[in-house]
Amino acid sequence: MALTIKFGTDGWRAIIAKEFTVDNVARVAEATGIWLKNNYGQPKVFVGHDCRFGGELFMETCVKIFVKQGIPVKMSRGFVSTPMISLASKKYGCQIGVDLTASHNPPTYNGYKLKADFGGPLASEHIAEVEALIPETCGINYEEVSIQSAIEKGLVEVLDIESDYIKHVQNSFDLNAIEQSGLKLVYDAMYGAGQRVVPQLLPNTTLLHCEHNPSFYGQAPEPIAKNLQELEKFLKQHDHFDCALATDGDADRIGLYNGKGEFIDSHHIILLLIHYMVKYKQMTGKVAIAFSVTPRVYKMCAHYGLEHTTTKIGFKEIASIMLKEDVLLGGEESGGIAVKGHIPERDGIWMGLIIWEFMAKSGKSLDELIQEVYEIVGEFKFERNDLHITEDLKQRIISNCKSDAYQSFGPYTVKELQTTDGFKYFFDDDRWVMIRPSGTEPVLRTYAEAPTLEEVRQILKYTEETICS
Repeated sequence: MALTIKFGTDGWRAIIAKEFTVDNVARVAEATGIWLKNNYGQPKVFVGHDCRFGGELFMETCVKIFVKQGIPVKMSRGFVSTPMISLASKKYGCQIGVDLTASHNPPTYNGYKLKADFGGPLASEHIAEVEALIPETCGINYEEVSIQSAIEKGLVEVLDIESDYIKHVQNSFDLNAIEQSGLKLVYDAMYGAGQRVVPQLLPNTTLLHCEHNPSFYGQAPEPIAKNLQELEKFLKQHDHFDCALATDGDADRIGLYNGKGEFIDSHHIILLLIHYMVKYKQMTGKVAIAFSVTPRVYKMCAHYGLEHTTTKIGFKEIASIMLKEDVLLGGEESGGIAVKGHIPERDGIWMGLIIWEFMAKSGKSLDELIQEVYEIVGEFKFERNDLHITEDLKQRIISNCKSDAYQSFGPYTVKELQTTDGFKYFFDDDRWVMIRPSGTEPVLRTYAEAPTLEEVRQILKYTEETICS
């Protein structure tokens, strides 16, 4: 029986050589081509891959399928980031961008994302339509296709989309201000697809893990504190740096550190970006955040008179709002953020450059800028804990959440429960915990916010004890 292929919050992810095979990728590509031909008279598709094992093989499989279906293909050679593929899909008028990446997932995974012609994730309803078209077995004899021959016949065009992206960045930022500011900056690519970009944009930046290593040295390339211990140690050993940026495997998520080697989470980054764009750059627009983001964003929006909305988790939910409305910023807790003036797509490097430009032009340290944010929303800390538990226990916990079984976590009494996407338990205005299963991994996530990091960890400990007992 054929594997049932399901797309999660951001694409189809699976373990390489187990479920993520050439045959299964061919099935998904065939369905993608059918959907394109069903919906567009003369569709074009862009195909690219990131740094993971088998990326080129899986990309070429897709290209061959589309060639056999009579769909003109534009493709990259070598690894590229997700923001590059999204930008290229828009720039070159491709109705679909196929992105072979598993983003931040562990090295054993690869994945298949679908991008739309506007330069962001394909809408949920369209992904469901593609999913419904996936055949039991691929019905196309794609092995007989020669990509070189297809290039020579004009059926496939090879593009340098990394150069396109770099030009787009150069036209959008005051890179000279950053370079001449005297800021000592660090960039950690986590062996991911952004590794060639920052050195070209800001050649004086100190680089970590900017080599091609498809195993990511055994580390899941997700830019969160527990995965960035080398970067943290480096900053603490060399105390003359001002800020460090990290991006994930496909460079669409951001991680940030101050000069003291302290991790700055995405909630703080989102607040910093809103503060800079509104107060310093006089920009306006709505703010769209995923359900797991701090409610302190509402305080920031009230301070600046901005509208806001909260979506389900999955950046495609935010992107759909950015298409219809004037959105200043859309952001997720997981480090995926998009802003006005760029494509409606997460982009870790782009967000990092905004922060660095903010520091350069204000002449202030990252901590001083965060203090400006605290003056508006109050001081807070946040942490996430990923629980690797059995599927049976995970399902029991979710069932308990649905039946409202949890009225307290240790000494913390629940005053309000929100269930937009997951289960967010509020204890008071400044403290909350959230429980939600991952959409792409066999993991249960718990998230907490409180005025101090010590209390955040206390809440997470009580939560784990309560739900896992």
